[in-house]
Amino acid sequence: MTNFPDGFLWGAATAGHQIEGNNVNSDWWAREQQMPGMEPSGDACDSYHRYREDIDLLADAGLTSYRFSLEWSRIEPLPGRFSRAELAHYRRVIEYCFAKNVTPVVTLQHFTTPQWFASAGGWTAPDALERFVRFAEEATTILDGVEWVVTMNEPNMQAAIMTAMKRMAQSSDGQWQSPTIEPTDGEETGEKKNTHSDFLTYADPEIGRRFVEIHHAAREVLRARTTAKVGWTIAAGALTAAPGGEEKLKEIRYGKEDIYWEGSRGDDFVGVQAYSSQQVDANGLVPHPASPDNTLVGTAYRPDSLATAVRHAWEVSEGTTIVVTENGIATADDTQRIRYTDEALQGLLGTIADGIDVRGYLHWSLLDNYEWGHWGPTFGLIAVDRETFIRTPKPSLGWLGGVAQRNGLS
Repeated sequence: MTNFPDGFLWGAATAGHQIEGNNVNSDWWAREQQMPGMEPSGDACDSYHRYREDIDLLADAGLTSYRFSLEWSRIEPLPGRFSRAELAHYRRVIEYCFAKNVTPVVTLQHFTTPQWFASAGGWTAPDALERFVRFAEEATTILDGVEWVVTMNEPNMQAAIMTAMKRMAQSSDGQWQSPTIEPTDGEETGEKKNTHSDFLTYADPEIGRRFVEIHHAAREVLRARTTAKVGWTIAAGALTAAPGGEEKLKEIRYGKEDIYWEGSRGDDFVGVQAYSSQQVDANGLVPHPASPDNTLVGTAYRPDSLATAVRHAWEVSEGTTIVVTENGIATADDTQRIRYTDEALQGLLGTIADGIDVRGYLHWSLLDNYEWGHWGPTFGLIAVDRETFIRTPKPSLGWLGGVAQRNGLS
């Protein structure tokens, strides 16, 4: 099998805070100014003004779908005060996708929230559900004709960060650790070492259940007010058990993923987001082994992780339709990016051949962007000069566009 199903979505994904620039009302903007060791997002890729150019490059390469997010903090900079100008801006992005025959996949919340929301307790506040539903209701006013809507991106990663922040506050030294794992050069071999920590190993199940409740409430609003297919996206670790790690795997994966896959039951689709794989032994996550092939964020080169993640998502979600909403590799070597993506897609074809309902593949990311505290990791199909904002397509963009036009692998 080398061809994908008819109507398969082929595209790339972005997130507002990572590409738009100057998202000054968000909690992440505030965090960048306060936390030592975090680089600021600043102008990012200036995609707030250059979105047409980005969509043109995607469409001209042969891709047919673009996933992007609405910035809640732009649309609702103060509680209950909605910006009609910002809503109109995002409607123009949607309309430009339609004009270029590109299917928009719209994410309502991609990691960031308004500063006022975070200051009032964030997702654990008593009225968090009502506040997010109110935002979702406003968002529906610009979603006419949009077929795919994501309520929130990787709530399980958000829960893991919240859990870690709580642990940090309770620690004796109050030490902050960046959510990005940074590789370091080997002292003698020059190989990348993994600076493994348990920072994002655990996610409080109670936070997970709260996220499921909020997601379901937003889902019902979207279903009542739009004709879109509704789901959310989950960070998939593609975790496996090392000898003796079977029970520990169940423990970690339940709070970190399975609550969320279970919460997808009844959705129109679920977004699978996979990059690498990792083993779990009796003590927890096993550090990625040092290898020259490791990525710029220290993770192992594991294109097979996508198929592993899709199979697990299909099983736990009890057959919920799947869209691969993120998959990619942090590398400066575009030949490695093409090789990784080709192998990941071969594995994805195998899941489809086995009867799993997969409707699309959206590469992370369209642009080399701001990676949550750091500019170093490059995931993009397009390079961006941070001084001039000139976009330079990489060979991988043309390669993936060719796959999209053939709707299959060579």
